[in-house]
Amino acid sequence: MSDIHYNKQMIAILHNIRSTHNVGSMFRTADAAGVEKLYLSGVTPIPLDRFGKVRPDIAKVALGAESSVPWEHVSSTVRVIKKLKKEEYIVVSLEQAKNSTLFNKIKIPKNKKIALMVGNEVMGLSKNILKLSDIIMEIPMRGSKESLNVSVAFGIAVYALASK
Repeated sequence: MSDIHYNKQMIAILHNIRSTHNVGSMFRTADAAGVEKLYLSGVTPIPLDRFGKVRPDIAKVALGAESSVPWEHVSSTVRVIKKLKKEEYIVVSLEQAKNSTLFNKIKIPKNKKIALMVGNEVMGLSKNILKLSDIIMEIPMRGSKESLNVSVAFGIAVYALASK
């Protein structure tokens, strides 16, 4: 068991994630890191099919985390962001932007709740969504690729924020 203590209350918003495998991976990471709830918005697939049965493609990657991590599908990402802000969450969006801060330089006030938002594998998060963010966090890219897989980036971000 690790002696690292994560004392941040954290939820996450997965907005317009296309891949069921990425969603399953983020459920598994959320479970491992103690994320309290996932909001699934836009085209993000949910763990149940239209008949209410578990989606095997998500379950295969999530390894049961789709049952252990509370989740909610929301029709309006903007509405859930505004709700979370009223509940005093700091909204941290993971995106490459002019006004972003490197993930290891983020400062979160002690005992503040965090809402981490990640977006579409190709398009990321829209400017309108980013305007609602309190912090835009970026993971530096040193190679020839512009970005990491969204589920990998989610894992880095969750653990970086949890340790603040």
